Amino acid sequence: MIGTLLKNYFKNFNQFSVEVKVLAITTFINRLGAMVVPFLSKYMFEELHFSYSQIGWVMVFFGVGSFIGTWISGKLSDKIGFYKVMVFSLFTSGLIFILLQFLTTFYSFCLGVLLLTTVSDMYRPAMLVSLDTYASKSERTKALSLVRSSVNLGFMFGPLIGGIIITTLNYSFLFYIDGLTCILSILLFAIYVKEKKLPYKLNTFKHLKEDNSVFQDKPFLIHLVVTLITGILFFQMFTTLSLYYKEAFNFSSIESGLFLALNGVIILLFELSIVGYVESKKINKLLVVSYGVLAMALSYLFLLIENSVLALVAMMIFMTIGIMLTFPFANSFVKKRSLKKQEGKFMAVFTMSYSVAHILSTKTGMAIIADYGYRANWVFLACLGFLGFLLAYRLVFIVKKEKETIKKKIVQSLFAVDSK
Repeated sequence: MIGTLLKNYFKNFNQFSVEVKVLAITTFINRLGAMVVPFLSKYMFEELHFSYSQIGWVMVFFGVGSFIGTWISGKLSDKIGFYKVMVFSLFTSGLIFILLQFLTTFYSFCLGVLLLTTVSDMYRPAMLVSLDTYASKSERTKALSLVRSSVNLGFMFGPLIGGIIITTLNYSFLFYIDGLTCILSILLFAIYVKEKKLPYKLNTFKHLKEDNSVFQDKPFLIHLVVTLITGILFFQMFTTLSLYYKEAFNFSSIESGLFLALNGVIILLFELSIVGYVESKKINKLLVVSYGVLAMALSYLFLLIENSVLALVAMMIFMTIGIMLTFPFANSFVKKRSLKKQEGKFMAVFTMSYSVAHILSTKTGMAIIADYGYRANWVFLACLGFLGFLLAYRLVFIVKKEKETIKKKIVQSLFAVDSK
């Protein structure tokens, strides 16, 4: 079965342009090297001896930097182009990753993390915009899913390799490897992919005026709230969960890495097939997103079963199902609603919602754990997830009604023209 799934994966991979393939490979190399991030909370706890509160504040700076970086990226991608932003982001963040290990005090580490994420997260909105240039319109959701699969393939092996390096060597090697792989990945991209602009002007959406703010699009705002909630649920995997593995189960770094690798394996094997099925059957993508948020909410309920490794496995499976159903189609929705002249801004605002989620997720998670324990945090996250499901499900009908209203206006305008 696994052999068949891998065969289908590479079959899907081969149908894309050379640029999309290189982008996927570049992203894989970059994510493979991102071994520091899953172990960052653990590193601060074990090596730097930071308190829960200090770890929470560092991760707040992580999110603030991400917020600033995505905002800058949206501005620059519309002005100077995504290509230059991508090259600058990965090359510079590679250098900062290497230097980060030498910052050992609380305040210097906060500053270093802020600078790192500001630069590194300039990459994401620019990369999302690049798919419109290098992938055909009919392939964009699949191309996005391919890149996401590359991300998860990197996360599949990265944490496992990172756990082995921590156990056999030390944390310093992680920072060097992460930095060098950032530089290697963008050099590969620069060599094989040349800067390219769209050869024609794309039409804008008629339901928004060109000078309107993205925040005047109400369905888009509801979608941002749903994205914020899914982000809060997702980022707990890399912060509170990594500490929970250690404190509740006494897992080693390798064992913690294996659980994150499970997430990557499932996504690698199934996500492209799921996206292809939804696309071919023309299933309502927002409905799929709502079910994904529900799966993420349910995943945290499994953690209420204490001292059970099987419950951890079930949690990771449900979380991964939720990720596969939400992330690809959430991006697709934003792209369809974006004004083409302002696509960088739309994608930046969308990506910034994940940055805000990172800030809220870590700080609230650490605060709840410190005051009330892990179980209270899991209950809070499950309730938040159910709220996200209700909002996402409601959005399905809001967008449906909007489409019907637009159709009526089109019909009315046609009759108005005919009557003249």
